[in-house]
Amino acid sequence: MFKALIADDHPLFRNALKQVLIMHPMLIEVQESQDLASTIEKLSDDIDIDLLFLDLNMPGNEGLAGISAIRAQFPNTLIIVVSADEQEHTITKCVKLGASAYIPKSVDMSEICEAVSHVLDGNQWLPKGYQLTQQAPTEKLFFQQLEQLTPHQLKVLSFIAQGLLNKQIAYELNISESTVKQHASAVLKKLGVYNRTQAGVIFNQNMRLD
Repeated sequence: MFKALIADDHPLFRNALKQVLIMHPMLIEVQESQDLASTIEKLSDDIDIDLLFLDLNMPGNEGLAGISAIRAQFPNTLIIVVSADEQEHTITKCVKLGASAYIPKSVDMSEICEAVSHVLDGNQWLPKGYQLTQQAPTEKLFFQQLEQLTPHQLKVLSFIAQGLLNKQIAYELNISESTVKQHASAVLKKLGVYNRTQAGVIFNQNMRLD
């Protein structure tokens, strides 16, 4: 039996989705959150949450940075993206970042139960008729490099992309500045760039939804 968390800033949609999920025989509990901060807080407070329904456009979830951060901090949580964005390029990026399923908000509620069953059985679920798009060489390379980063390195990269200094990153992650510098150096090496500005620009470009 599994626990789920719905992360969406629209109460009506959360309630509608919750009514569907509580009927699923494999889910014993469904929690809710309305922004990225409260989502991370709930995932931290309850390590037994197995399944996250993530809206890409809720407050604090800038583009794809939110899914990247959650994957880094909670690698054992299965992510199902639920979004009004039906662009195949967006779906491809989410899959490359580790999403187990992508559900457009336009689908029938019965398909959501189908998606949940597929994911909990260890499979991937995508909208009917959808195929992964071909990524540009530079984008494909970036996502391959991103997979090489450790969870801490990915967190540091996301903070670098936000323009935070080492001292600020150290405070946010509760680690020393020297440790931040070590992670940052490893990030630059793995991304094949020479400075933090380049790393931040590349990250932000590839995390955009357009």
